[in-house]
Amino acid sequence: MTTTTIAAPVRSVSQPSQGNRLSWAVSDVMTITWRNLLALTRTPEALFFTTLQPIMFVLLFTYVFGGAIHVPGGHYIQFLMPGIFVQTVIFGAMSTAAGLSEDLHKGLIERFRALPMSRAAVLAGRTTSDVVRNVFVVILITAVGYAVGFRIGTNVAYFLCGVLLILFFAYSLSWGFAYIGLSAPNAETAQVMVFPLIFPLLFASSAFVPIRYMPGWLQAFAYHQPVTQVVNAARSLMVGGVLHDAGAVDAALLWCAGLLVVLAPAAVRKYRKVA
Repeated sequence: MTTTTIAAPVRSVSQPSQGNRLSWAVSDVMTITWRNLLALTRTPEALFFTTLQPIMFVLLFTYVFGGAIHVPGGHYIQFLMPGIFVQTVIFGAMSTAAGLSEDLHKGLIERFRALPMSRAAVLAGRTTSDVVRNVFVVILITAVGYAVGFRIGTNVAYFLCGVLLILFFAYSLSWGFAYIGLSAPNAETAQVMVFPLIFPLLFASSAFVPIRYMPGWLQAFAYHQPVTQVVNAARSLMVGGVLHDAGAVDAALLWCAGLLVVLAPAAVRKYRKVA
């Protein structure tokens, strides 16, 4: 990863007020976020392949598997796209693990410790920058979805609420990926470590096929895991109609909040131990 020089904000030697501490912390988070986004622009190949993968999934499931999968309403692309959105933001959030691991083992986090900056800025800046990148990818995938026949079935406001929900989910997961990145011996291992955790949740869910087609022993797990709830909530908000699930939005919000409450403190504790 290309190292980006960051100018640290000048701190007063006097004891800062609570309001100043908060404003400095926010400024530090924005600085680290900007640093991570600049690093992305300096590795355009990584950004290209990050966006290429979800496009390939859209085309693969639509034109290869779509004709063999029967869904409520009969329009597979309407069923598929909310699942693709969730898959895309999850894969985007996974980069938190590799990015933090690389910063840690290259000594960049040690340099941050020597600066008069908020200790929370490194983690919060990394997770925030990954959310910003996910926004760009979701916009691109929406355009691809429209090109292959996807249409908003509710209205634009509900669709945007669905996007915000899946971004919230990705942000919650990114704190867990941050913990993995701080625990891994290197960036490559960090990336390998997250796949066995994510793949069962993603593919044993309602993202790509209705759960009723799965074996009975798998259906219980698929119904009661966070990816299914977020995908069902996204379908309700983005498509509606026969794909509406009345309780999915509340369940998805509870999952997102619960994951954030558990994973963020765990990542912060790990960061304090290693940094």
